[in-house]
Amino acid sequence: MERESMEFDVVIVGAGPSGLSAAIRLMQQAKAANTELTVCVVEKGSEVGAHILSGAVFETKALNELLPDWQELGAPLGTAVSHDDIYFLQSDTQARKIPHLLVPKTMHNSGNYIVSMGNICRWLASQAENLGVEIFPGFSAASLIIEDNVVKGIVTGDMGLDKHGQQKNSFTPGMELRAKYTLFAEGCRGHLGKELINHYQLDAGKSPQHYAIGFKEIWDIDPNKHQPGLVLHSAGWPLQSDTSGGGYLYHAENNQVVVGLIIDLNYSNPYLSPFDEFQRYKHHPVISQYLTGGKRVCYGARAIAKGGLNSLPKMSFPGGLLIGCDAGTLNFAKIKGNHTAMKSGMLAAEAVFAKLAADQQGGSDLTSFQSLFEQSWLYDELYCSRNFGPAMHKFGSLLGGAFNTLDQNVFGGKLPFTLKDNTLDHASLKLAADSVQLQYAKPDNVLSFDKLTSVFLSNTNHEEEQPCHLQLLDASIPIAVNFAKYAEPAQRYCPAGVYEVVGIETNEPRLQINAQNCVHCKTCDIKDPSQNIRWVTPEGAGGPNYPNM
Repeated sequence: MERESMEFDVVIVGAGPSGLSAAIRLMQQAKAANTELTVCVVEKGSEVGAHILSGAVFETKALNELLPDWQELGAPLGTAVSHDDIYFLQSDTQARKIPHLLVPKTMHNSGNYIVSMGNICRWLASQAENLGVEIFPGFSAASLIIEDNVVKGIVTGDMGLDKHGQQKNSFTPGMELRAKYTLFAEGCRGHLGKELINHYQLDAGKSPQHYAIGFKEIWDIDPNKHQPGLVLHSAGWPLQSDTSGGGYLYHAENNQVVVGLIIDLNYSNPYLSPFDEFQRYKHHPVISQYLTGGKRVCYGARAIAKGGLNSLPKMSFPGGLLIGCDAGTLNFAKIKGNHTAMKSGMLAAEAVFAKLAADQQGGSDLTSFQSLFEQSWLYDELYCSRNFGPAMHKFGSLLGGAFNTLDQNVFGGKLPFTLKDNTLDHASLKLAADSVQLQYAKPDNVLSFDKLTSVFLSNTNHEEEQPCHLQLLDASIPIAVNFAKYAEPAQRYCPAGVYEVVGIETNEPRLQINAQNCVHCKTCDIKDPSQNIRWVTPEGAGGPNYPNM
């Protein structure tokens, strides 16, 4: 197929915090050096911010470096953190507030802001465009251009294919976006990032990446209950002792709160439903006291890369870099990845600009990035938090929390040893026959809801007649293996009702994939015990359309 081609100095895949920060820093350097630079950002969401989902308590460290005058420029950071509360939920009714002295200092949020990262990315995009960056929303990066083992750019997705891959009357072939260097900033479990890691063996010698699924809802609440700037975190219930994670509720602006639950994807019971655990969570009195009488206005879910430094792959390869959560730069000890993603993008921009200044040809392995990274505060943060996740996985929430408080508050994250967790998340499931079947109450449609009602609030939409972007490598495995051994956990770990086993009544079970529901969380690509599901990009602009997540 002949495709149109456009050439740039740098192509960036993903208009999230890392990609946009890289674009801005590239153009800042070009302006300072009085040189021309062409930078393109391609974004699969219908607009910048449409696919951004984050808690989010935002630390301004990277933003202060990138745009020191961000307040004058109108950055949407309006709600400063006023107070931190951390609870251990002992049961569905009981809770104990944890004294601040017993909380890891990394979880203190003085000086941070409660924000919508979607809105911050929209604002960052406007700053990038003011500097001359070209941003193309609604175009998915579908495949890599690799020539002579060098990444030369990406190909955007074809538009107008039917479900069998045949061309419709509306067919438009994707374009080649070629570049001297390509930066991959797709977010957690980026499908091109995954290909690059495998192709160049970037994770050789590293612990496997670990993941969680994070839920988020926005609620309008009673103004009398609203406490702007209050940050609440919790551990314990509803999660069992062998399932790590925690919840949060943040009081944002405009009488709104954001509430969510994070569940590590190394859980072992195939009957566990992360979505239903989140619905249970909202009924705890510590949480329901704020939500009762309110109205849920938005819902979403997203996987989180939380392996940290131990799982961080080599980020450079011939012709490009992995940055942000595509590489896994989140600092889970802080439950924050936005400032670290931004810093990784800024470091990438500095490595690329320096290389282009020395050699206009491009295509080199940007090994200088590793030195920049190791000399930065980003490396220091990740090094000091390297034991946080493994401790929670090995020792559980209580003992793991105690270990991390000692590690962070007494030793500053510099204990003379490193804990490792080398068990793959998808390999942690027990057989269904050896597991307790969990029963979940029906939603009350006041605090708890079903999946389809929730997906409606995510504004998710896909062109109906297109190839399924959730590919089964072997169509027989969901029933022959996953259903037989694990009661097909895809029915439960998916937060959007994409996967259903139908035909059980007639003894002809089969897996039905409702791809239109997909909120692009990537959990199926991560947690499938047979690693049989491959998530690829659907047509550009498909997926959720989050207004201010």
